[in-house]
Amino acid sequence: MPLRKPDHHAGRRRLRLSPRHQGVVLGAAVALLLTACTPTPTPGPPATPTGPVAEATPSAAPTPVGPSLLPDGSAEDNLPYFSQIIQSVWNSDGRGAGRAYVDALAAGGFDKGAMQVTADTSTVGNPAESIQVSVRWGEQCLIGQVGEATGEPVATVLGALPDGACLLGETRPIDW
Repeated sequence: MPLRKPDHHAGRRRLRLSPRHQGVVLGAAVALLLTACTPTPTPGPPATPTGPVAEATPSAAPTPVGPSLLPDGSAEDNLPYFSQIIQSVWNSDGRGAGRAYVDALAAGGFDKGAMQVTADTSTVGNPAESIQVSVRWGEQCLIGQVGEATGEPVATVLGALPDGACLLGETRPIDW
């Protein structure tokens, strides 16, 4: 009878991992070792200027964050900026006033003379269920709709009407 080597693992089950899982375990172990071996930097004293201190000079106009007006762009190109303005007014105290949308769009660089807005009150003086505001852009129109009936603001680009207007029905004069 041949001699058997003593089995040091007797009574233990051997865990077998698939090659994919072996790679995951190995990767985790390496990451853990690297993290443990990386020294934590200690903060040093703040840098002290060695030469004359220059006064801060104002920089050029800040770079706009997010969309901006693209005067040479199409209505589609300007839709993100139009939508951003509509959303910002909707999020403000002026959300139910058509004038607030017109004023914000004009302040954003859109041509006030190319705008239309519907009334923000009903014929009996109640707040309108929705307000539409538009800006004619060439042969197209940027159109926004807001109001309790709408939920969140909606903005889109549609073709101008045959008469050149953007909104159907009665709109209020923009005479301010």
